[in-house]
Amino acid sequence: MLMSMIGQWGHVFAAVTFAALAMWQAQRWLSSRSGLPLVVASLLTVIWALCFAIMGPRAWASWMSESLRDLAWICYMIMLWRGDSRVKGSNAAIKSLYGVIITVVVARCAFDGLPVSLAGSPRLVEAAFYSAVILRMISAVGALVLLHNLYSAVTTQTRIAVRLPVIALSVMWAYDLNVNTITYLSHAVPTELLALRGLVIGVLAPVFALGVMRSNATPVRLSRTATFQSLSLIGIGGYLVIMVGGSAVLTLAGPQYVRSFQVSFAFLSALAGVILMPNERVRAWARVMLSKHFFQHRYDYRAEWLRFTNTLGRPEESAAALNERAIKAVADITESSGGLLLVPDPTGGLMLEARWNWPEIELPARVAKPDTISYFETTGRIFELDAVRNDRASESEADAIPDWLANTSKAWAVVPLIHFDRLTGLVVLDRPVLNRELDWEDFDLLRVAGRQVASYLAEAKGQEALSDVQRFDEFNRRFAFIMHDIKNLVSQLSLVTRNAERHIGNPAFQRDMIATLDNSTRRMNDLLARLSQHNKGRAEEPRPIPLGALVDAVAAPRRALHPVIVSGDTSLFGIADPARLEQALAHLVQNAIEASEPSDPVTIHIEMFENEAVIHVIDTGIGMSNDFILNQLFKPFNSTKEGGFGIGAYEARSLIQAMGGRLSVKSRVGRGCTFTITLPNTTDQFRYQDAAA
Repeated sequence: MLMSMIGQWGHVFAAVTFAALAMWQAQRWLSSRSGLPLVVASLLTVIWALCFAIMGPRAWASWMSESLRDLAWICYMIMLWRGDSRVKGSNAAIKSLYGVIITVVVARCAFDGLPVSLAGSPRLVEAAFYSAVILRMISAVGALVLLHNLYSAVTTQTRIAVRLPVIALSVMWAYDLNVNTITYLSHAVPTELLALRGLVIGVLAPVFALGVMRSNATPVRLSRTATFQSLSLIGIGGYLVIMVGGSAVLTLAGPQYVRSFQVSFAFLSALAGVILMPNERVRAWARVMLSKHFFQHRYDYRAEWLRFTNTLGRPEESAAALNERAIKAVADITESSGGLLLVPDPTGGLMLEARWNWPEIELPARVAKPDTISYFETTGRIFELDAVRNDRASESEADAIPDWLANTSKAWAVVPLIHFDRLTGLVVLDRPVLNRELDWEDFDLLRVAGRQVASYLAEAKGQEALSDVQRFDEFNRRFAFIMHDIKNLVSQLSLVTRNAERHIGNPAFQRDMIATLDNSTRRMNDLLARLSQHNKGRAEEPRPIPLGALVDAVAAPRRALHPVIVSGDTSLFGIADPARLEQALAHLVQNAIEASEPSDPVTIHIEMFENEAVIHVIDTGIGMSNDFILNQLFKPFNSTKEGGFGIGAYEARSLIQAMGGRLSVKSRVGRGCTFTITLPNTTDQFRYQDAAA
């Protein structure tokens, strides 16, 4: 009897407090036209409390009014965030989550009305009642999840404003969840908890009033993370609704079907998850669909920029080289699985600088067309290569895209890296797992990312150039010390020469002279080991020279040490500076000899290719890895030889480029190496005319 009175007057107390809240909020709505959902929710809470106080907790009207009350408070939650224009892109996702909970509450209303129509069947009435209890549990859990996501998604300032309404709603639905859980597990309505609920709900009205005064209808800004979490919870909630709802419906048909349904549904759901979730294409498709239909923009720009800068500027020693990180940073934007980085070379073309997740690729002698660099430098356009393949590109675009790039089906898009209106490089992106066309958002984001990457690469090259200058300065200092030692040696040898005229017959002087010469010889050998004898000599303007004679001059003195074969068209002329070409070729041949076995010959082959003279230096030695070729071979002061300065390959390429030529290399570990010198503008008029003579 006591609990009945507490329940009755407790719900009257709740009705009075929420009626006061409704009247106060109604005045505010009449003056400012804001806060109507709170008025409606408060009035429905008053109706619910009066139904419980008058009819008791077992009346169908009490349960029906509770469902309407929950529906009104969910609408109040929608009001908290819908007015912010900055979150309209995520309204579809949030509405979907609210739509699921609202659907569950509406289903509760249907089950709440069933006992009236099924009054003649006690078994069906009981099944409908407990089905409604299950739906109340699900809706209470869903409402609490909504409150959690709502509170965790807001900024700090907004969180302070909505804290009290969120706390009040959390208390209300947490209490309802406990009541319905106990009802379902014990198959009995907990009278004591229902009696005290009126007092608990009545105390929440002042909390709502204080919350409204603090929040002042502050809109909530929702993040993508909260949205995706909410969508995940929709899936979980949908699974529970189908499982529990299906079991409840099958209970009416017969308990023997319930277990079969539960086991079959759980098995099929788990099987679908095992098959679909690990599939990268399915995940990519899901991300595209969610971004397309739930968000105004494809990208979460804050998250993308944080990821981009973290990838590009990662300071760890274990991180990949900057060139590879640059490719990955751009490729991750479009979820491309790999990419290439092409950079301008001194001759006005392009060369492969780095690749990321891209198998070996055979590049032609001319990587770029004459208009390639100027086109991307002028337009700065992100180019889809399918436009060339499908004949949708203009004539100027087709002339700018190299044929090898258009014929590489793996290549998808080209992103120019522009730094102060100069082309720093091109990033060639592999196709993403889910192939699609680029849109305006992709173009805008890739263009900004390309400029950022270009600034990083330009800064890195500046630092590298400064480091080279510092190392050359150190080299010059070392050379000055060596010159000082040479001067001392020359002085000693000059003294020996002058004294020899007077004391050459003296055995003691002879012994001293031999000791001095031996010491000088050792010191000179030490100096030679410390100083590499690289000398560009007198620079001449490139002119037509007979390549066969020059190659023979390089090969002849080395044949006594190692087999050297000269093959090809030895009558061919090439445009070059003879001294610089001989120095560069001698270095390449010497390296080939050192890398080969004593019995394995080194071949120097001369030929014409695409109106250019080409000299190949071929060996079958130990070879080099692709990583070594890309990152170390042509770097100054980076030598694998003990005591070497590491400027040989760097100097050889510099000499050849100074003549307008190109130096390229192909190699495989354990299969030898081929260095190729390409000289410009060779024609048949430069061949020997022995027959005519």
